[in-house]
Amino acid sequence: MAIYIINMGSNLGDPRLNLSRGMRAVAQEFGDFEISHTVRSRSWGYESEHPFLNVAMMFRSDLEPPEVLRRLQEIEHRLSPESHRTADGGYADRVLDIDIVAVDDRVIDTPELKVPHPHLAERRFFLEPMAEIADGWRHPVTGLTPSGMLAKLPADDGE
Repeated sequence: MAIYIINMGSNLGDPRLNLSRGMRAVAQEFGDFEISHTVRSRSWGYESEHPFLNVAMMFRSDLEPPEVLRRLQEIEHRLSPESHRTADGGYADRVLDIDIVAVDDRVIDTPELKVPHPHLAERRFFLEPMAEIADGWRHPVTGLTPSGMLAKLPADDGE
C-alpha cells in the first residue's frame, strides 16, 4: 500500500466549494485521508486576476500510480471539464486542478506521470500545505523535507 500526496487547486467560480467537491470525490474514491489548511496564492506560470486556493491531501491506496492518476483525472474532468491549457499550451484558470505530488519515496518519470512533481521545490502553494500534513516525507532525490524546500524559497516569490 502506497501513500499518495496530492495537491488540489481552484481559481474560478467558488474555489472553496470546488475544493470541497473535489475532496469529497477523492474521499469517495480512495477512502480516509488527511487534509491541510487552505493556501491562497497567485497563479504560477501565467498571469491571472483570479487567486488560487490550494490544499494538500494524503491518502493510502493499493492501486498503482497510473491507475490512481487515471481516477484523479476522471474526478478532475467530471468537476472541471474545460481545458486547463490555452490554445498555445500555456496554463489557464481552472475550476479544479489535481496534481499527484508524491508517492511514498518513489521516483516515477513517464510521459503521463512524474513524481515527485517536477516543480515541487518551486511552489510554495504545494510545499506549505504538504509541510502541514507530511513534513516527515523526504524528497527521494534531494533528501529535503517540505519544510526544508520551503526554507530555500525566496522570501518574496510573488505569492
